[in-house]
Amino acid sequence: MKRISLSIAFLLEFVAVLGAGAENWPQWRGPHFDGSARASGLATDLSVSNAAWTAPLPGKGGATPVIWDDTVFVTSPDAQRQLNLFALDRATGKQRWSAMVAVGDKDVGRNNMASPSPVTDGKRVIALFGTGDLAAYDFAGTELWKRNLGKDYGKFAVMWLYGSSPVLFEGRLYIQVLQRPEVPPDYPQIDGNPTRESYLLALDPESGKTLWKQVRYTDSTKESNEAYSTPVPYTGASGTQLLVVGGDHISGHRLSDGSEIWRSRLYEKRDDWYRIVTSPVAFDGMIYASGPKGQPVVAYREGAKGEVGDAQVAWRFQENPTDWSTPLVFDGKLFVLDGGKRVLSRLNPKTGAVVWTGKLPGTGPIWGSPTGADGKIYLVSEDGTTSVVSAGDEFKILNTTRFTDESPFRGSVAVAQGEVFIRSARQLYCFRSH
Repeated sequence: MKRISLSIAFLLEFVAVLGAGAENWPQWRGPHFDGSARASGLATDLSVSNAAWTAPLPGKGGATPVIWDDTVFVTSPDAQRQLNLFALDRATGKQRWSAMVAVGDKDVGRNNMASPSPVTDGKRVIALFGTGDLAAYDFAGTELWKRNLGKDYGKFAVMWLYGSSPVLFEGRLYIQVLQRPEVPPDYPQIDGNPTRESYLLALDPESGKTLWKQVRYTDSTKESNEAYSTPVPYTGASGTQLLVVGGDHISGHRLSDGSEIWRSRLYEKRDDWYRIVTSPVAFDGMIYASGPKGQPVVAYREGAKGEVGDAQVAWRFQENPTDWSTPLVFDGKLFVLDGGKRVLSRLNPKTGAVVWTGKLPGTGPIWGSPTGADGKIYLVSEDGTTSVVSAGDEFKILNTTRFTDESPFRGSVAVAQGEVFIRSARQLYCFRSH
């Protein structure tokens, strides 16, 4: 009996090891909504010569690829300003199919209409663009449904163009639109309606039909109403909620109808131009949210109701806060990236105490968010400098490489099926351990 038990234990361990590198990356922040993935044996050398394959892309974009089993999905504009969804073979990078979802790409600042990442549940893939066009396809490339949120609820009023990604969770598709209520006349998307509201949507992913729409109120002014964050579902001791950051506040919402459970102002200072880029992240009874432009990362204890003050705040991190890179929760650790300074900090997730801080190589900012897997943290700066950092007890750069003549790099690194995916302005790269 003892020998049989040992054999079963060995088999379970073997299966666990096999499955460690087989996790999908179905949406922007990965399978756990926190930037991490379970994996082993990932590539550390991300030099071009070490790539398993490269796939050409017709244009730049901030969207991160999503991966399900043997298929990679990525969005991109093209020279005709069409907005496209591509399906690639994960083994070879060969294109299986493409779909022109929308027209009307444009650049504003460092952004364009191809910033939202697609999302998949293994049955369908859904793509959203800054034009408001939203469409679902099966894995063979057949269009399942399509709609334009701008036609339904007013064109997006976001100064640097819409950048939130759709989220699939427990059979529903969630989308947030946090925007300015009074639209300046020089905004790139004008539909004749000078006012609009910020809102959350829940849709049926099978049909695309709206299940509910919930207005999200804030007392912010001007650009501070606008946010580029993505909503995050979180299940804790007090149940499941949808976390939303923007308009100077973090709020938790019921998944049944979008109604608000709690909210808190992230910082005391009021400013007309405090747009929020970072998304929330949660772990083990704690919820983390970041303010913009030097405002702190704030840790909340879960379980709040109504208007929340400092009593619910566990700690604030002000030393090297993040303006646009969403924090990473990985292996029970919290990592915060100041992308402008290229400074990465590991914090104690319960206390906010700094374990270590390190400077990353490169000459430009890091616009993406850190990705954690296989004991490593993956980052790439705008100029194409990659950093693979140990997620251990001291700051240690394991490898750094540089892509040339392919900037800007603005998406986050994706990890799936034991492989690492990096997007440049011209190509998608796949790296696997040899």
